[in-house]
Amino acid sequence: MKILSVNAGSSSLKFQMYEMPEETVLISGVFERIGIENSFYTIKVNGEKIKKEVELPNHEIAVEYLTKELLENHIVDDLSEIKGIGHRLVHGGDKYADSVILTEDVMNTVEELTPLAPLHNPANLVGVRAFKKAIPDAVAVAVFDTAFHQTMDEVSYLYGTPYEWYQNYGVRKYGFHGTSHKYIAGRVNEILGHENTRVITCHIGNGGSISAVKDGKCIDTSMGFTPNAGLVMGSRSGDIDATVIPYIMDKTGMSIKEIDTVLNKQSGLLGISGVSSDSRDIEAGIEAGNERCILAQKMYIRRIINYIAQYYVELGGCDAIVFTAGVGENSINVRKQIIEGLQALGVKLDEEANNVRGKETLITSSDSSIPCYVIPTDEEVMIARDAYHFSK
Repeated sequence: MKILSVNAGSSSLKFQMYEMPEETVLISGVFERIGIENSFYTIKVNGEKIKKEVELPNHEIAVEYLTKELLENHIVDDLSEIKGIGHRLVHGGDKYADSVILTEDVMNTVEELTPLAPLHNPANLVGVRAFKKAIPDAVAVAVFDTAFHQTMDEVSYLYGTPYEWYQNYGVRKYGFHGTSHKYIAGRVNEILGHENTRVITCHIGNGGSISAVKDGKCIDTSMGFTPNAGLVMGSRSGDIDATVIPYIMDKTGMSIKEIDTVLNKQSGLLGISGVSSDSRDIEAGIEAGNERCILAQKMYIRRIINYIAQYYVELGGCDAIVFTAGVGENSINVRKQIIEGLQALGVKLDEEANNVRGKETLITSSDSSIPCYVIPTDEEVMIARDAYHFSK
């Protein structure tokens, strides 16, 4: 059975087509820098990797290129051969603790939750509706990022706000990137050889989050009520003093909506550097001596180190730290700087082992107090498994 797994991020769209239940990958690819200059996509089919530079102003255009590639590469002769499509959806609120079939009612609910994930939910729905139009007979399945974090207790997920805000309006930490954290936590437990573990999973991409995982279950995570919490990210501010918002409104006359746009789309690496939201551009700026890129990188690294240290204490120790996602898997310098910042915990980098991109590797030395791994995430296979379950 052919199953398509779709994972749309704020500036990217990853996909893989599987033959299930064997989990054989027939074609895979990623669309990058969506909505950013110099966009492109890469596909891998029959062992060959092909890169194409195209304009990708939005996710809908990316979906058009995706379906075209499926047909032109004869992955399918007709789109009706695809029996199920699993979609990564960022925010299910408290409505969905597990994956569900994407009915119109579910899509309407996801749309209502857009204020909680303004960068992602609209992009997710563009993909859902485009695929529903192109392949109407395929079963569409929603796999929610928030599901894995439902094991947090009230101490971790509540804010220090009036309890009625939680009771009446659902104000609490939800957490995101759950599909990735779940996969990584499971994989590192396989490597360690047991499930009674204390693991810190670092999903670091254009968006980023860190989770504390004990015995395979999330006990805390850096993202919160929306994805704009925790780390400094590509275009998101991460944690700030909430009183900054009324202060800036008073000083500038900006509306709440305008402030929200700035905090989600014009902050983070982009806002500090003034150059780009893409970590690769920041690193290029650092090499060129751009002081604001240097500052942006230092802030980015510092926030990651702070959360790792916090979760080390919260877990009562740590059996492994894992780096994954675009930056975590591919930026040798970012990993190096993070591990160097953890020397107080006895973490020691193996520089030769760390000289790797996109490959599962132990990157710390034999005398490191905590082993650190690079593990490429596989949200797609997790999504495909759920889509296959509903499509049988």
